[in-house]
Amino acid sequence: MRDRGSVSYPAAIETAATHDVDREVAPFWQRVEREAKRRGFERVPRQVVLGDGARWIWNLADELFPRATQIVDLYHAKEHLSEVARAIYGSPSDLATVWTEQRYEELEARKAAAYFQRNRHRMRYDRFRAEGLCTSTGVVEAGCKVVVGHRLKRAGMHWSLDGANAILALRCAKLSGRFEMFWNSPHRCRHTA
Repeated sequence: MRDRGSVSYPAAIETAATHDVDREVAPFWQRVEREAKRRGFERVPRQVVLGDGARWIWNLADELFPRATQIVDLYHAKEHLSEVARAIYGSPSDLATVWTEQRYEELEARKAAAYFQRNRHRMRYDRFRAEGLCTSTGVVEAGCKVVVGHRLKRAGMHWSLDGANAILALRCAKLSGRFEMFWNSPHRCRHTA
């Protein structure tokens, strides 16, 4: 259940990938963990992690938030079902491509079956809703469009990685209601002129 002030926007252009042999999690996950600590996530009686079904999300969620209920975003589950439907019932094809498309359909069906099998315990939407839990990452993804799309992807804009991250930090602080705290922080700038 989303309540007032429950969404914050930590963001940067960085990798979320972490290898099994890495000593530390990727910067993205460090940012997520910091935000969770700032919000007191470890003290709440009911923790939930929403994700798109990617294995790396659940691996890190298991590691960082082992008590959390994991939910595959309903939109992404429906998106996978739509891919299967298009693969199986798509538009007619030339005879020359029938064999290739049949193999593609089989591949898509196997891929989708594996996705749903792997995430079945994260897709109990009726139960999650009955418990008052949110089943969609839509508010987060919309926030990404607002944060990134409206500020970084305007016509004629070109950004360096450092410049883009600086603008993202300002934008996230503003949208999260923490601009003054961010602006007055002695740690806001790592580089000096």
